[in-house]
Amino acid sequence: MVDAARPGTAQNPGTGEIFQILRDGLARTKAELADLTGLARSTVASRVDGLLAAGLITPAGEAVSTGGRPPARVAFNPVAGLVLAVDLGATHSTVAVADLSGRILDSGTRPIDIADGPESLLDAILSDGARLLDGASISAPLVGVGIGVPGPVEHSTGRPTNPPIMPGWDRFDIPRYVQRRFDVPVLVDNDVNILALGEQVTAWPQVQDLIFVKVATGIGAGIISGGELQRGAQGSAGDMGHVQVPRASGSTRDPQDERDLEALASGFAIAGALRAAGIPADSSSDVADLVRAGNSAAIEATRQAGRDVGEVLATVVNLLNPSIIVLGGSIARAGEHLLAGVREVVYRRSIPLATQNLTIVQTQAGERAAVLGAAIMVARHVLSPANVDALVARGR
Repeated sequence: MVDAARPGTAQNPGTGEIFQILRDGLARTKAELADLTGLARSTVASRVDGLLAAGLITPAGEAVSTGGRPPARVAFNPVAGLVLAVDLGATHSTVAVADLSGRILDSGTRPIDIADGPESLLDAILSDGARLLDGASISAPLVGVGIGVPGPVEHSTGRPTNPPIMPGWDRFDIPRYVQRRFDVPVLVDNDVNILALGEQVTAWPQVQDLIFVKVATGIGAGIISGGELQRGAQGSAGDMGHVQVPRASGSTRDPQDERDLEALASGFAIAGALRAAGIPADSSSDVADLVRAGNSAAIEATRQAGRDVGEVLATVVNLLNPSIIVLGGSIARAGEHLLAGVREVVYRRSIPLATQNLTIVQTQAGERAAVLGAAIMVARHVLSPANVDALVARGR
């Protein structure tokens, strides 16, 4: 799946900037690239030759001749490298091998317990990754590893920071540990951020402003604004689960109830409310099963959770003005009850200008959204203009 890149805006675009134009997958001639960049054809030819030598682009046939010899075309070569993508959850992990366009070539899932700690889990996951790489359908070098984890991450270092459901992982240097096995760039991010990337690329490639909200054991959001994933100063942007929920008029909540969104509307919180009502439920999965089975108490509790999520999202909509809000996670996938609760409040409480073209939907990217997002995260990094320039320079 091509991660369409926007052409660079540099006044004198270098090799890496020219490459960004070709990342949309369309084949172009050197003359067309010269017209797009304003560079001399001899300069474009030199830079294209460097990209060809690095294997990042490949010959793509000939264009229609306007007289004389037909001009040759070149295009992005997505199989120039491989990416290892990992989605770490509380109870499962998925590992995938992808090409540089984000196309998943192979994947595997195993049950885990995130509380087992980083060393043993990463050893097992990296062994899974090595087997997938050995059996990959294309022969290409590994260029990077992307990992999503179910907790806050300091993105600049790739270290989880006080992750509530990841005992033993706080400040653990995941990139350095992984690089003992694979000596390539290693990027680590919160799982909701990579879900947002995967959802955008899969279902909404033309949308520049999207918020992905995951409602499962916990609650978090991935924010894409102006086409770019927003992580904030330290990497904690989108942590809406710890926002205190406004008390709506007519609410049955005690006025002194100051619980945050995660304590009110997560799968764990819904399960607790059902247990208090005498209905057996210990986890998000139990809640989802009850909703699918038509249990009226679970359905109403889930709809109320949607309203609580909507109370927080209404403020987010007014602040960020997204085009799309996508609901994912085990609770959202159990049916449309959470979605209905969110819509009920967001459309009522947000300003009309922010909601007149706002779409609120369930996730459409499927089970591979997280590993796809991790692969896209790595591809964008290793194929950035600066990194492409460095790669081509090393080959000269």
